[in-house]
Amino acid sequence: MADGRFAPSPTGDLHLGNLRTALVAWLFARRAGSRFLLRMEDLDPATRHERHVVAQQRDLAAIGLDWDGEVVCQSARLDRYHAAIDHLTASGLTYPCYCTRREVHEAAAAPQGPYPALAYPGTCRHLSVAERAEREAAGRLPALRLRADGVTVRFTDRCRGLVEGAVDDLVLRRRDGVPAYNLAVVVDDAAQGVEEVVRGDDLLDSTPRQLHLAALLGLPAPCHAHVPLVLGPDGARLAKRHGGVTLADRLAAGQTVTGVVGMLAASLGLADRGEPLTAVDLLDRFDPTRLSRRPWVLTDPDGRPDRPTADRS
Repeated sequence: MADGRFAPSPTGDLHLGNLRTALVAWLFARRAGSRFLLRMEDLDPATRHERHVVAQQRDLAAIGLDWDGEVVCQSARLDRYHAAIDHLTASGLTYPCYCTRREVHEAAAAPQGPYPALAYPGTCRHLSVAERAEREAAGRLPALRLRADGVTVRFTDRCRGLVEGAVDDLVLRRRDGVPAYNLAVVVDDAAQGVEEVVRGDDLLDSTPRQLHLAALLGLPAPCHAHVPLVLGPDGARLAKRHGGVTLADRLAAGQTVTGVVGMLAASLGLADRGEPLTAVDLLDRFDPTRLSRRPWVLTDPDGRPDRPTADRS
């Protein structure tokens, strides 16, 4: 048994890609007879819109997903994140970073040492007390970064196999004082007893960072399964600009809920195209080894993929 979760940011309506990932996460947990938890990742004050929280829960319930216990909101757990940051700081594992976004982008574009491409190479790690004071006198507020020293983390993903990644000096607390996502998600998953994280593979690069943080904090590390994304006809990650991407859009166009669930299942290799299904219908047929390993490209209003879902290479 491995408790799972779905943790969206309440910034708007869930689109088909979000619903697809939620469905897979629910199937992983329920097929194993485990708990399925729902968490709202609303750390950023700009994302705290109650109407989106309500709408997202409504859509998840509409496609047949249920969850255990109360819905957790990160905005109510800030003390936990600050305590974890204080622990890392007391261990000498943090430093202030005064880089602007532009400077971070330029530094990340030219990585050095053990750091992967597009990673922060530690520009502010060795600043002297005087250099820090100079930046603060100029009005620069620091973020707080982890001293990762380019450690390499390996893990086995249930969808991607063996994954290896170097950990850069990631942000733990933003310049505005808000704890960063990578820190918060590690603290929350451990506190909630999450044992398996199922999410989109756009977050795959974050996993070595989170596993390293869990180890530094003495927290248990969950297993992972990163599911291929849903893409629009232009090959970009599915977004509102592609049109007809939410459950409400599909229902307004004449599809049924079972038709939408069946469409999502077909895109995963779990159903035939056009087969109407409920989430419960999929429990008996769910097999992680059958999941499609390719992105699903939404190419027309009926949601047909651009390639047969049987291709799971």
